[in-house]
Amino acid sequence: MIVVAGEALVDLVPTAQGTLAPRLGGGPYNVAVAAGRLDAPVGFLSRISTDPFGDRLVDRLHAANVRTDLVQRGPEPTTLAVVGLTDDGSARYSFYVEGTADRQVTDPGPLPADVRAVSFGTLSLVLEPGASTYERVLWREAERGALTVLDPNIRAGLIRDPRAYRDRYDSWLPHVGLLKVSVDDARWLAELPEDAPEAHVLDVVRDWRGAGPAAVVLTRGGDGLAVLTGTGEVISVPPAPVNVVDTIGAGDTVQGSLLAWLDDHDALSTGAVRSMDAGQWAEALTFAGAAAAITCSRAGAEPPFKRELGMT
Repeated sequence: MIVVAGEALVDLVPTAQGTLAPRLGGGPYNVAVAAGRLDAPVGFLSRISTDPFGDRLVDRLHAANVRTDLVQRGPEPTTLAVVGLTDDGSARYSFYVEGTADRQVTDPGPLPADVRAVSFGTLSLVLEPGASTYERVLWREAERGALTVLDPNIRAGLIRDPRAYRDRYDSWLPHVGLLKVSVDDARWLAELPEDAPEAHVLDVVRDWRGAGPAAVVLTRGGDGLAVLTGTGEVISVPPAPVNVVDTIGAGDTVQGSLLAWLDDHDALSTGAVRSMDAGQWAEALTFAGAAAAITCSRAGAEPPFKRELGMT
């Protein structure tokens, strides 16, 4: 089984009528839904409110065939994210996070023995006290030998001490089996200028891979996907054609669909990820890019079902 650990929240997304529509989301939550809709055996680890939003979040997990054995419930409110869209459909976020349920997650202890991979990222590794809880799970599962997968998915406005966060990020890398990061997030983490060439980003990514991860997947927006493999080779695939409505959940869909592909190809281990060849990576990235394109073609984080990718 795959476990996705982190926050579940509600995005308030602009509509054509100028109002804000609630959409269920949160980076890790979207990853779990994306993997579940692709029929991967996935469970979600989080704390979710008992308010009406929380009930809808849990119902949607069930509808996506995501197990909720590790979901904790509490009376704290659901986190809200107000989304602003730029002209190209990219999303900007402001958050209401004080005293919300997902921050209060408690340590579940060792995960079940059949858990082969655990995915982490986004707000859950920023906001305390939950961040320290998820960090302990990351260390423990890496020590146990599970494939640990990280997408930092930076929300800079919530990181009060960037230097401390960057140091903490560096401390995670030796415990991470597969790292996924966007070009923009890599620039922020490495303190590169926003217009730094991708070649400079790749230099940084090589250093990160040397610190621990078996491979690093790089999301490049309209330029497609790339990976720095276990042998140091860079494999790139072009983006799938799409009419973009918005990009909410696109990176999360990449993460979830990669996990589903690895599961389907019996590659949910650090060793298997490290030994993947160029052809396998091209197939995996093409699959993830096709899934993300479908998400971008509709409003909010709505990852595709398996049938939408021509699979049975």
